[in-house]
Formats: sequence, structure tokens, C-alpha cells
Amino acid sequence: MRVDARQATESDIEVLTHLYRRLEEEMIDLHPMWPLADGLDEPVDESLRRVLEEPDGITLIGTIDGHPFGFLYARVEPLLRLAGGEKVGAIRLIFVDHEAREVAVGEAMRETAMAMLRDRGITKFDAHVLPGHRLAKNFFEAGGFSARSIVMHHDDDKE
Repeated sequence: MRVDARQATESDIEVLTHLYRRLEEEMIDLHPMWPLADGLDEPVDESLRRVLEEPDGITLIGTIDGHPFGFLYARVEPLLRLAGGEKVGAIRLIFVDHEAREVAVGEAMRETAMAMLRDRGITKFDAHVLPGHRLAKNFFEAGGFSARSIVMHHDDDKE
């Protein structure tokens, strides 16, 4: 079994859309605010096309024996002026199909993205994880990440 990560292309839009919808289902179960604030805008296929065109973006497909089982979207983001122009590589979205978890598809994508960002001079990395998503938190901690911020939310409509 060969696990790998490759750059996504325009021809992957259908696969990316399918994988994104699977991610969306999982995230909505954790927090209904996710598709409104943290996901991609609708229509998703158009958002994915824009993501693929981002000059500072990285979109990867995680594969097993060449078949897609996951995706990752990362981008370069500026830090505040105090950082002297330094930037951070932010993993904004990552998903691996349930049947392909535990075989290093996520690790292949994470490590490939980080290597690509390092090639661009990035030495600081963020990963966006929902509170309560223990598997994602553990996944990133295993890759050397630690929490530096938690976004708190209040919705007057839910009182």
C-alpha cells in the first residue's frame, strides 16, 4: 500500500467537492457555526477553483495507491507588523475519509504541505481545529503543534 500526497489540480474539483462535503458533515456535528464561518463559501466548487488559483495557497490530495481519500488546504497568512514581515503557514482545512484514517494519509498531506511552506521560507505553522475535535487535536499535536488560541462564540439566537 502506497500512501502519498500530491498537488490538486482543476481536474480534481469533483473529488475535492465530495471530500469537502464529507468534512462539512463531520464539522456540523461538532459545531453548527462551522459552515457559516470556517468552511468554504457556496457554491463550493467555485470556492475550490479560487483556492486552487491562490498564489500563496496549497491544496493537496491524499492518496492510497493513487486513489483519493483526503484533502488539505493551507495558505500563507501575514502576522502582525510586530512580527517584522514574518508569515505563518495556516492549515485551514484537512480531511481524510473514515475508512482511510490510521494509515498516514493525513500525515502525508500535513508533512508535504509543511515542506512546501518551508520551501517558501515559512517557519511558523498554524492548524485550525474545532474545540472538541479530539482526533484532529491529537493528530496535530503528534506533528508538533500546540494550541495558541481558541475562538469563543456566543449566539443570541440560541439562548
